[in-house]
Amino acid sequence: MKNIPKISEAEWEVMKVLWAKGPCSARDIILALTQGDPDWHPKTVKTFLGRLVAKKAIAFEREGRAYLYHPLANRAECVSKASENFLKRVFDGALRPMLAHFVENRKLSASEIRELRRLLEQKGEP
Repeated sequence: MKNIPKISEAEWEVMKVLWAKGPCSARDIILALTQGDPDWHPKTVKTFLGRLVAKKAIAFEREGRAYLYHPLANRAECVSKASENFLKRVFDGALRPMLAHFVENRKLSASEIRELRRLLEQKGEP
């Protein structure tokens, strides 16, 4: 895996907008974030955009007077890195206790249980 930037929880929200919508202006990102959560402030979003550019998670191109931001970091790779970091930090890298914790403490639907079984059986096949 290439050098994936470490993205904070709040920065993840900005990245989700860019992964979902593609190139966006700061205004578009601000609108997307403030519609779901009025606690987002435009200056905060712009700060996160600057941090993500510095981390090389996103880049921008100038279009007229606006900057269009787009992700450089691949969503799947970021999810993989964040998952590995979570597993190491919370469960000392052990997958079984993490899986057991979620199975025992989350309400799972019958379809989710079937999907988990399918994934485990598939993983166990040579």
